[in-house]
Amino acid sequence: MRGVLIAIGVIVVIGLVLYGSIAGTYNRLVQASQQVNAAQAEVETQYQRRFDLIPNLVESTRAVLTQERTVFEALARARTQYAGTQPGTPERVEAANRVEGALGRLLVIVENYPVLRSNETVQSLMRALAATENQVAYARRGYNAAVQAYDTMVQTFPTSLVAGSMGFRPRPYFQAQPGAEQAPRVNLTSP
Repeated sequence: MRGVLIAIGVIVVIGLVLYGSIAGTYNRLVQASQQVNAAQAEVETQYQRRFDLIPNLVESTRAVLTQERTVFEALARARTQYAGTQPGTPERVEAANRVEGALGRLLVIVENYPVLRSNETVQSLMRALAATENQVAYARRGYNAAVQAYDTMVQTFPTSLVAGSMGFRPRPYFQAQPGAEQAPRVNLTSP
């Protein structure tokens, strides 16, 4: 009888240790996931700031650069696509990259067009947008760092056993768009 009680006690202790280990792993996964969510929210906040500035910049430059309508339209389309996606999804990341590409083309136009550079309103908006771009880059680095820690946890053994069974999946990184390493070409001549 005493041997049976000892065996039951050992099984209970092993069960409690195993339960504690799984619960601790689950809690660490939840914590890492929440850190990714917080970093994503920071990126979203910076994107919102950027998107609030873009219409003002576009309106300020539109009157001077009517021949560059395609850049404005591409930026508006990319902004609309971004707004139509759900936060934290790969589609949202792709849409953000499209906005960044269109915005880069607009910034090159503004920098290369002397009338716009001398316009005080455009200058003020450009400074605000440049500051926002720095904050976006900082927020994206923070997000990618949180995703790296989370994805490492989700994909390493033995945590991956708990992560897979509890529905924790790797998250997407923000990455540079293909072709971002080349400066956009600007043609300011009328068609």
